[in-house]
Amino acid sequence: MKTGKVYITGAGCGGAGLLTSRARELISTCGALVYDDLIHPDILALAPSGAGLIYMGKRAGQPSARQEDICAKLIELARSGLDVVRLKGGDPFVFGRGGEELLALRAAGIPCAEVPGISSALAVPAEAGIPLTHRELSRGFHVVTAHTADTDGGLPEYFSGLGSLPGTLVILMGLSRLEQIAERLIAGGASPDTPAAVLSGGNTRNPSAVRAPLGGIARRAAEAGVRPPAVIVVGRTAALSLGSTLPLAGVRVGLTGTASFQSRLRPLLEAEGADVFTAALSEVVPLESGFDCERLCSDCWAVFTSANGVDTLFGLLSGARIDLRRLRCRFAAIGAATAERLAAHGVYADLIPPEPTTASLAAALLARGGPEEVCLLRSRRGSRSMPAELGARFSVSDIALYTTRPVPRVTAAAAPYTALADHIVFPSAGAAADFFSSGGELAEGTVPVAIGPIAASGLAAHGVSDPVIPSGIGREHIRSALLSLHGHG
Repeated sequence: MKTGKVYITGAGCGGAGLLTSRARELISTCGALVYDDLIHPDILALAPSGAGLIYMGKRAGQPSARQEDICAKLIELARSGLDVVRLKGGDPFVFGRGGEELLALRAAGIPCAEVPGISSALAVPAEAGIPLTHRELSRGFHVVTAHTADTDGGLPEYFSGLGSLPGTLVILMGLSRLEQIAERLIAGGASPDTPAAVLSGGNTRNPSAVRAPLGGIARRAAEAGVRPPAVIVVGRTAALSLGSTLPLAGVRVGLTGTASFQSRLRPLLEAEGADVFTAALSEVVPLESGFDCERLCSDCWAVFTSANGVDTLFGLLSGARIDLRRLRCRFAAIGAATAERLAAHGVYADLIPPEPTTASLAAALLARGGPEEVCLLRSRRGSRSMPAELGARFSVSDIALYTTRPVPRVTAAAAPYTALADHIVFPSAGAAADFFSSGGELAEGTVPVAIGPIAASGLAAHGVSDPVIPSGIGREHIRSALLSLHGHG
């Protein structure tokens, strides 16, 4: 059997948007993903559905995999023929033990390489608005660890000497020794009034940013309850706060539903500064509907209540080798997003209701009239009321082209983020069902957002009452609702 390759890969300190293109490519094609603690769930979701996801994180003060066991697992997986991504937070070569793993792999004869990531030493201060260099305040920076083996108290022997160095000092893995760190730096020549900050970035489960003079930073961090992992910054730039001023900065929003829905909403919320992640994922499953596509070659209405229905139908048309020039039906789309999917297939909707709801779509069709036959092409989970409403005027065929099902491993990977989310967005009752059936939970303090009354009823079925319901179901309505909730309406 051919030996696989191992890529020691940096995940950076945030979502998939901060990955390098090379890291994204490797993750999306790997056979196994061996990952650290605090990896953003959207990064894990990039792995192929057939890839093994193996958690081997290391966290101070908690049960962790031994380094020897991690190296042995990487060798074992590669020798089984798999291409392996060893995904490490930040950069593997900046206090990430990536060098140790590469040495072990090379000694075992495993083909391997390192793929850089953005180090927490750079990313976490930047996220808090602290520049490590500034022409008037700091002409350089130093990065050290406060977790050094075989030393007194874990601090390097030279640590006191760092207090007299110019520029910015960045200390990793030092929260538990913060008081000792401050004392040693002051003893080494640093002023007790030197600005300092203790930061845990947005990639952590409890983001925080505490600033105080060096002489009082340990007390302030303890009062604030800062939890590891944290980055300590000492120097004049630590007094700066140049972080994002976008309206949803610091707001964590989880999305549910299909990848198609999430890909349309995500850019709008990220443009406002929100930290958006996939809390749960529903995948579209085509059904053996028995629908004869030839029916669309006659005079009838083809009615779509989602973009997923459009894509599924055109997949059937392609499979049946039906030339679009033969179609004689008229097309009705529930809203702009569904009409856009029709347009992507070269077809333009004959009817779009004023409001993107099933009630508005039914009313628009009844008012428009036209062909006597309606083919309602949609999900098996669709509302039962629409066929009855249309039946007053048309001969209705309610065709379930597809359904959705949850992807449980995505929900599981997102659980740490979901537990601290400000909002979880549910586009449909089916999305709510998939979220809860795959193990999702709404934490106390998380405000659910239901896109329309049907989605709200789906949440109610799981004991969730009083969700925020935007004024409409369009993407702009959701964006506006979140802005309003955070004082920007």
